[in-house]
Amino acid sequence: MISAQDWSDARLLWELQRMRHEPRPCSVAVGLGSHDLGVADATVALYRRGMAPLIVFTGATSRTTRDRMPRGEAEHYRERALELGVPGSLVLVEPRARNTGENVRFTRELLAERGIAVASVLLVSKPYEERRAYATARKLWPGVEIVSASSPMTLPEYVDSLGDARLVLDMLVGAVQRLMVYPERGFMIATEIPADALAAFERLRARGFTSRLVVD
Repeated sequence: MISAQDWSDARLLWELQRMRHEPRPCSVAVGLGSHDLGVADATVALYRRGMAPLIVFTGATSRTTRDRMPRGEAEHYRERALELGVPGSLVLVEPRARNTGENVRFTRELLAERGIAVASVLLVSKPYEERRAYATARKLWPGVEIVSASSPMTLPEYVDSLGDARLVLDMLVGAVQRLMVYPERGFMIATEIPADALAAFERLRARGFTSRLVVD
């Protein structure tokens, strides 16, 4: 059972992850692969608003996507974009990445190989991973402007869209833990986490929302 305190703590972690960047035109939109096809929808919506002339979807498969996205996250995202009317010539696929760091590194390599100059990146992720994605890109893609984006949803709306509240809370806890431990491993820039968010993280971890934690 998820308690009222759990939901209150989850909202704190949700708000921590939201970067609240104002979308603006960038060299390319990069949709980070995951179980959430809504990332593809959000990327296409930004493309339609003229926020990027080119889309890259990046991602292989993971334990949460191998069954529902057997051709790979990026390929399923591309198919979704084509269904929504984006020309195929404007959607590139990076099919190898298995984590956020690889998403960034392999996309950077793909664009360099294509001779595509990049001054700014519209980085589209799941709502609860905006800050994690931003911190990773800042570390691994220096010299370009990173603008974070995701579907404009509240936490209850996102839970309803997935239909699995516990999974969302587990993922929120895991995403915040990575903000804490990954900078010292060289995976992302450091992020200051407010005391109330840290306390919320600790309470949720003690309550057992731990399936997405990094294990040393």
